[in-house]
Amino acid sequence: MQRSPIPWQIATVERIIVETPRVKTFSLSLPAWPGFIAGQHVDVRLTAPDGYQSRRNYSIASAPETEGVIELTIELIPDGEVSPYFHRVATVGDQIEIRGPIGGPFTWSHRQGGPLLLIAAGAGIAPIISMLRHRHANGVGAPAALLYSSRSWDEVIYRGEIAEMSAGDDSLTVLHTLTRSRPQGWTGYARRIDADMIESAITHIGEVGLAYICGSDGFVETAANLLVDRGTDPTRVHTERFGPSGQ
Repeated sequence: MQRSPIPWQIATVERIIVETPRVKTFSLSLPAWPGFIAGQHVDVRLTAPDGYQSRRNYSIASAPETEGVIELTIELIPDGEVSPYFHRVATVGDQIEIRGPIGGPFTWSHRQGGPLLLIAAGAGIAPIISMLRHRHANGVGAPAALLYSSRSWDEVIYRGEIAEMSAGDDSLTVLHTLTRSRPQGWTGYARRIDADMIESAITHIGEVGLAYICGSDGFVETAANLLVDRGTDPTRVHTERFGPSGQ
């Protein structure tokens, strides 16, 4: 039996949050939102006055517990067709075509438990923060470790929220690495993610129950290979890619 296509619907921009110099979060209300699983994404479609259309998919950053509203965290790609609209044109009250939720393999529900290993680079943190918010909302105590690569401290998306989560949750470990510049006195990692870094993250959770990796193609491939090479069951490693980012 063939499934019916997911219908497009009109979402309204309710709020815009500046996360970093290159990243904003857009809170969108939807009239007929069916709910979603942390890790899923939506299609966004823009139509120009001449009828030309551009489509991109963006991971949902909000927790599934937030009803009728989703958040998309979008990095500005200067020569892109969709992100410049969001960053330079979109305002509160604007309406945008959305279709979703979409995606199955890269999802996590609190019922799946852990231990969780979460690895992200740059804007690849979006579906990962959805998982962390979902975990927090349900009081899941299964050990979790987040290994997050950013260019600089100013470009760490959700920096304050992640710090608050880890400060109030002994079962959540957060490890940052800054690949391009570091603030004075920085004592964290200062290189691209490698085998030693991953091993350190795993030490905090005891073992890899489920692993989720999101970032650029090269980043995801490297991190996934490092996990498998160390003996992690490949069926436990879930990946999501969004193209080159320079991480």
